[in-house]
Amino acid sequence: MGYSRAELQSFRDATIPDLTGPGLRLLFVGINPGLWTAATGTAFARPGNRFWPALVEAGILPRLPAFTGPLDDADRRMVFAAGVGVTNLAARATARADELSRDELRAGAASLETRVAALAPRVVAVVGLTAYRQGFDRPRAVAGRQAEGIGGVMTWVLPNPSGLNAHDTVATLARAYAEPARAAGLLPR
Repeated sequence: MGYSRAELQSFRDATIPDLTGPGLRLLFVGINPGLWTAATGTAFARPGNRFWPALVEAGILPRLPAFTGPLDDADRRMVFAAGVGVTNLAARATARADELSRDELRAGAASLETRVAALAPRVVAVVGLTAYRQGFDRPRAVAGRQAEGIGGVMTWVLPNPSGLNAHDTVATLARAYAEPARAAGLLPR
């Protein structure tokens, strides 16, 4: 599966639906959809993104989903059975997260508060420290569990799984993602 640059650009500003279902316990929050995500309709689907491999390595999911288009019913059931959901801070697709304005991130943070209240997960995990700092106006926030939750829900800020974040590997992401999964009751303590 591949897309030309022009094909990917045609998905600029597109949105994808949240991946949430029954039994949601851990809501992962990306920064915004990338163009590949918008093209496939699957969050974190770009080749080289380590989100799904990290969930598998952490033991949160039993296997990788397919990435050829929107998740099929079997993959959706697997994600929901694990108690996992995915949403984004900002809705519109861009080539890079740094194309989002601070105002977009703040509006996304306000919208996320409302979604979290409605979805009622046990834990929220934001994958992107800089976006979290800007969106929630918490410039001194550090990675890990936050003293102040989102919508009254325990919140972690975790490393971004994008291939652009060269500091982390699938293994280090898996260790970081396992922490909120344990707090949500998805993994043993």
